[in-house]
Amino acid sequence: MELELRFFATFREAAGGKTVSAEFADGSTVGDVLRDLESEYEGMAGRLIVDGDLAPQINVLKNGREVLHLDELDTSMADGDRLSVFPPVAGGA
Repeated sequence: MELELRFFATFREAAGGKTVSAEFADGSTVGDVLRDLESEYEGMAGRLIVDGDLAPQINVLKNGREVLHLDELDTSMADGDRLSVFPPVAGGA
C-alpha cells in the first residue's frame, strides 16, 4: 500500500523534505510505519517510539486525527492514508 508521509520541523530535515510517498506492506500499523522511519532516517532513530510506546510530546496524525485518540501504535493504515509526524515543540514568550 502507498502512504503519504508528512514531516514537520526537525523531522522534515531528517527526511529531506516535507512530503514523502512510500510503500508499506498491507496491514501495516502506525507502529510499523514509525519503526520503519526510525530505521530509514538517522535523524528519527529513537525519537518516534520509546520503550514500546509513542515518544512523549510528539504528535502523529492519521488523516488529520491524533493517533493517541485512535488505537495509538496499533492504529491500522490503509492505501492512500496520510500520516503526519510532528516533533516536540517548545518556545513562546
